[in-house]
Amino acid sequence: MPEASSPRRTPQNVPYQDLPHLVNADGQYLFCRYWKPSGTPKALIFVSHGAGEHCGRYDELAHMLKGLDMLVFAHDHVGHGQSEGERMVVSDFQVFVRDVLQHVDTIQKDYPDVPIFLLGHSMGGAISILVAAERPTYFSGMVLISPLVLANPESASTLKVLAAKLLNFVLPNMTLGRIDSSVLSRNKSEVDLYNSDPLVCRAGLKVCFGIQLLNAVARVERAMPRLTLPFLLLQGSADRLCDSKGAYLLMESSRSQDKTLKMYEGAYHVLHRELPEVTNSVLHEVNSWVSHRIAAAGAGCPP
Repeated sequence: MPEASSPRRTPQNVPYQDLPHLVNADGQYLFCRYWKPSGTPKALIFVSHGAGEHCGRYDELAHMLKGLDMLVFAHDHVGHGQSEGERMVVSDFQVFVRDVLQHVDTIQKDYPDVPIFLLGHSMGGAISILVAAERPTYFSGMVLISPLVLANPESASTLKVLAAKLLNFVLPNMTLGRIDSSVLSRNKSEVDLYNSDPLVCRAGLKVCFGIQLLNAVARVERAMPRLTLPFLLLQGSADRLCDSKGAYLLMESSRSQDKTLKMYEGAYHVLHRELPEVTNSVLHEVNSWVSHRIAAAGAGCPP
């Protein structure tokens, strides 16, 4: 057995003492990333990644936001990337939400008067919505890319959901199947990058994690009417992981006065890693939207 003084290590066997990290309320070590501007940041933004991936996959987006003089920060959620925890397993979806709020509070202490934003993709979109709903007036805005609002009807039919709930009692660690990487993007090079990424979990979706995602969808449905912050919502019409109808539902259900939806016809799930014309448009939309909201937040007036 290792000695008590042995340093905690990532799943990849790297000592956390050599890496940026935080320790959550359960004592689990989470790997963190920071993209800091050269001067004092005009705003902060937390990036929340999707299921099975890690925050390093947002480097291009983060550098673009850093160019707006934003301090961009993120961590690998429990059970993902270089953070501790059984792969793609979480005791309760609220753990993801709680950890984001802990990280936000930690960074905000150093920049108490700087506006803060959220950006989330897929499962990270659901996390962002729930984080924003817990603090309705705290965040200056939110960017959602293919957020988990409604599950894909093929994979979450009434019969399949009932079967998963029953299996969760007897075989919670049973694997339901892997994420089909071909439905992530129409850009083959991006799919190849995903398939070769050693930090992406390809072990398959366990019943217990699937139940947590279903619970998250139910919680998001209840949270949407509480949303009042500005948000930008980007969605692909051919998304086979998060039902594109969820984007329209979010637009209808939220009470936000400043909300924008851009639907990309024929685009798949990972819009920021799609065909060049889609990805370039996504980066432009995010850049323009965030720039205007930073200026509005700094002036203390609506955009």
